[in-house]
Amino acid sequence: MARYIFVTGGVVSSLGKGLSSASLAYLLKSQGYKVRLRKMDPYLNVDPGTMSPFQHGEVFVTDDGAETDLDLGHYERFTNISSKQSDNITTGRIYSDVIKRERKGGYLGKTVQVIPHITDRIKEFIKKDITNEDFVICEIGGTVGDIESLPFVEAIRQFSNEHGKSKTLFIHLTFVPFLKSSDEIKTKPTQHSVKELRSIGIQPDIIICRSQQSIPLDQRKKISLFCNVAIDNVIETVDVRTIYEAPISFFNQKLDKQVLKYFKIKSKIRANLNPWKKITKIVLNTKKTVDIAIIGKYVNLKDAYKSLDEALIHGGISNKVKVNLIRIESDNLKSNEIKKRLKNVSGLLIPGGFGKRGTEGKISAIKYARENKIPFLGICFGMQMAIVEFARNRLKIKNAGSSELDKKCYPVIGLINEWDKDGKKIKGTDKNLGGTMRLGLYEAKLRNNSAINRIYKSRTIKERHRHRYEVNNNLKNKFEKKGLIFSGMSPDNKLPEIIELNNHPWFVGVQFHPEFRSRPLAPHPLFSSFIKAAKNLK
Repeated sequence: MARYIFVTGGVVSSLGKGLSSASLAYLLKSQGYKVRLRKMDPYLNVDPGTMSPFQHGEVFVTDDGAETDLDLGHYERFTNISSKQSDNITTGRIYSDVIKRERKGGYLGKTVQVIPHITDRIKEFIKKDITNEDFVICEIGGTVGDIESLPFVEAIRQFSNEHGKSKTLFIHLTFVPFLKSSDEIKTKPTQHSVKELRSIGIQPDIIICRSQQSIPLDQRKKISLFCNVAIDNVIETVDVRTIYEAPISFFNQKLDKQVLKYFKIKSKIRANLNPWKKITKIVLNTKKTVDIAIIGKYVNLKDAYKSLDEALIHGGISNKVKVNLIRIESDNLKSNEIKKRLKNVSGLLIPGGFGKRGTEGKISAIKYARENKIPFLGICFGMQMAIVEFARNRLKIKNAGSSELDKKCYPVIGLINEWDKDGKKIKGTDKNLGGTMRLGLYEAKLRNNSAINRIYKSRTIKERHRHRYEVNNNLKNKFEKKGLIFSGMSPDNKLPEIIELNNHPWFVGVQFHPEFRSRPLAPHPLFSSFIKAAKNLK
């Protein structure tokens, strides 16, 4: 039977439960154990797919098409274990499932309540789709004491009671602040957080203390005393210079050792931290830089393009350069400002997105990159805007656009079956807007001897998608006569997946999201090639 590790947080949110869980998972995996990571989110949305990035950061997509919390991206990048739809659940999904079951008479006339019906459904999620895993690490979103988190905390209390302490472990992550005015580290917030957790019926077995500086031994002893946790299980995590130091930091603090000791098992093999030490050295000591401009609607929000930011850093690691991200808000970007804003950058990236806001600024920036031979990478919506720009300025289709943004445009971007044989829009197809999202892993065929073929070193690839609108394939020949090549297609040749530009040092657009499959220890070839081109330009 698997051993279950539950990770909760206290005092404030965004302390790093996701990174802590991912780091622990890597350490256990590297010692020969099979690990699974899961996230329980307390919000009432069924999934984050319709949430604004301003609310919750990026939406991460799994191979099997789940729209999930961004922490699953941390899990995958640190462990190289692909997450599944069964690894993320929300309060909204829990309640939805219970209500559907009740409507079908699944509770045999009983009064449906939070306890036991909601908590039972949470426990079902925890155990679902577990086969031969040695460890299942479950992170609970939010902070202890939040009303939204209470059913999850109660469920894991019940779970531990039912399966026994020998199979369950509670880790609590708290904030230990340093007060500059009194020159003191304060443990009281941690004490109150643990008190709150204990009042719900859970005694933490390990406390991870997040701090800006090292916590003195006497303060750790104080936490041990008042929180009823052995001193060896009070683990400090001081702010690291790069997140790639996190596994090294937790290893040095013996977090994995204490977890194995708790379960009375030993390491199968010695943990290998050399890969993390190597990339940390590159990240911290590399002097050469490349400036990459990212133009989007959410660039000022740190977590909105989290996987994308990480993938660019991975590309920098593989080229031994530091990637300096120039974030440009697309909303207020004027055409007459493009040259000034982009003249010193070594690469331009337009990320995915939805909606009309900021599109004209993106289109003008793509035109500048195309004409001035600046390496360009367009992802999903970014590829679509590259198609629009080329159609307007090279094919001379002045009203070229996307039917997502303008119902009266000439739709070079639209829904499948939205065009006639001449590429013009068929009337009356707007009703098909719902249920057409492409989500998850899809295959693409790459044109032989194309740039993208050389980048991937393969004729077929699989990448993750998250979009509803497609490139108008009826115009393929017109685009290619002008030098814009459709170098990647769906297996049935109906859907363009990748475009590239002839007579340009590096100009690629992809309909998918390659950033979701990039890893610090295995950078994605697209980002490695893009950064290499930017490095050569400089």
